[in-house]
Amino acid sequence: MSTSSRPANRLGEETSPYLLQHAFNPVDWYPWGPEALERARREDRPILLSVGYSACHWCHVMERESFENDAIANLMNSLFVNIKVDREERPDLDRIYQLAHQLLTRRPGGWPLTAFLTPIDHAPLFVGTYFPAEPHHGLPGFGDLLQQVAQHYTNNRSQMGDHAKAIRQALQQTEPGHQHTTEPADTITLETAARQLEDEFDAVHGGFGKAPKFPHPTHLSLLLRLAWSQTSMQGSAYQMTIKTLGEMASGGLWDHVTGGFYRYAVDDQWRIPHFEKMLYD
Repeated sequence: MSTSSRPANRLGEETSPYLLQHAFNPVDWYPWGPEALERARREDRPILLSVGYSACHWCHVMERESFENDAIANLMNSLFVNIKVDREERPDLDRIYQLAHQLLTRRPGGWPLTAFLTPIDHAPLFVGTYFPAEPHHGLPGFGDLLQQVAQHYTNNRSQMGDHAKAIRQALQQTEPGHQHTTEPADTITLETAARQLEDEFDAVHGGFGKAPKFPHPTHLSLLLRLAWSQTSMQGSAYQMTIKTLGEMASGGLWDHVTGGFYRYAVDDQWRIPHFEKMLYD
């Protein structure tokens, strides 16, 4: 069925440009609100939360590949309560589930953010970003993922409940005002964080983790701080910082025409940028 011949779903009544872009998907989308959350609770059905924004390239790709796909939409509609969120309208929700992604994967999040939540307290069961319609580059096909998550939720309620509770407690510890310890952060938290970064550091090409590779200015800021400190991480922090900045500056992430850095590189050698710049970078 063509998009123009479909009736609008619930997003047709929204004002967000991003939500309106999805108003004619065959997916039974809800905006975040009491109606969707009550249905999930009443039917004991997990929530599929998709967060994005109108200028997001991979959001449009996932819509074209999956949300306009009738077979995938039927799976979504039969297995989940599907909620679309514009991160520019609800940065609070985006922040919560981006943090959940980082806690679960030890990798940065991004958009579209794809989160599967418990129906009662909306704790994350599984969180990812873009998924292709078919398996590709080590990512599962979205239709396969939908069935796996739904089956695992049905067959492993107790285990998934414990998992969601642990993530919820970890998220609470990131809230402002949470009392972690009375000892100075410089002697505990910073060195611990730096050692975690050291485990993820790419000694060959600089940066952290595998492709797609992000600049992570907060990581570099932490390492620079430790590079000037009298700690056991001083030398290692300096080397990781210099290696990463050098590779970024000499590779494709640096815009050699107008200056600045693109948001990330699609490869792990910083050669091929994703041609997008964000003001918060």
